[in-house]
Amino acid sequence: QVQVVESGGGLVQTGGSLRLSCTASGRPFSSLAMGWFRQAPGKERQFVATITWNGNGLYYEPSVKGRFTISRDNAKNTVYLQMNSLKPEDTADYYCAAHSDRNSLLNSPARYLYWGQGTQVTVSS
Repeated sequence: QVQVVESGGGLVQTGGSLRLSCTASGRPFSSLAMGWFRQAPGKERQFVATITWNGNGLYYEPSVKGRFTISRDNAKNTVYLQMNSLKPEDTADYYCAAHSDRNSLLNSPARYLYWGQGTQVTVSS
């Protein structure tokens, strides 16, 4: 079983930045591809970004491309989501997730086996 834990959420003004972190344990971190999703109140869970096991593959949801950056440090078992130029519409609970097809860039929540509890991000206007 893989345990996934997010941190780093909070309240920020429009145009500000936040960095989310996520650690995964229970199996070798390098065996996992990682992803970030978000869910706003009353809306479905939405793909944000994903990264392959070695960081060579990246894929972003179009509305965050150029503003958000996903990265990972396998030595620290951690994946990051650097969020810049934040907008009120980025307000949501952000979830980190993992799957074992480590070379694949997947954007469907159904393809991810392991999930964290989420961290809240609020962008004030």
